[in-house]
Amino acid sequence: MKFLLLLVMLTACAAAPQDLSGKMFTFPQQTNSAHVRLETSREEFSAVTVCLRSFTDLSRNHVWFSLATPSAANDFLIFKKTAADVIELIARNSNVEVVGQEYKLNTWHSVCATWSSQSGLGQLWLDGKPSAKKFISSGSNIKGKPIIILGQEQDSYGGRFDKQQCFTGMISDVHMWDYALSPCEIQRYVDDLNFTPGNVLNWRALQFQITGRVLLENKPVNECH
Repeated sequence: MKFLLLLVMLTACAAAPQDLSGKMFTFPQQTNSAHVRLETSREEFSAVTVCLRSFTDLSRNHVWFSLATPSAANDFLIFKKTAADVIELIARNSNVEVVGQEYKLNTWHSVCATWSSQSGLGQLWLDGKPSAKKFISSGSNIKGKPIIILGQEQDSYGGRFDKQQCFTGMISDVHMWDYALSPCEIQRYVDDLNFTPGNVLNWRALQFQITGRVLLENKPVNECH
């Protein structure tokens, strides 16, 4: 009985939210398995904002953020296309392409994406620079227990990963809100000022599970001492 109680306590500790300030997930190799699953109890969204920071040398297709529900494998997705200036936003299995953003390899980028089911409009912000608003899908909320994954693109609910679409590099500062952030609030995130943390996913209180070779490391700082 004491052993079972200890096991339950250890499991609870492992699942407890962690403050990942100053940390990053490193995805060091191309696989069809290594990923991080982010946990939330929320099961319906009429609007979404996701922000993260990313560093990679990938020039092929790769995923930044993948949210699937039982009814839609691509319920909310941020996807970098092979073309240097093309980023794809997907909501409720519908997609648009955003072009013209100045995306460079081997550079830390701040990526934010918003979508509202009422208007159907989505918008991408790369390093604080907004794209044109584009219609993706309207009239239907994201609904159902979400599986949210970094590092792999879900072609089915929680699975069917393709190593040719996986992410390699580093990801940090992941936040998700259940509303569309204002441009000013997005700029505060980009500048790492006193922004409002995500109320769905909060990097400073994150519940997550790592599968495969993904490392949790200190994020590099600008100065060396």
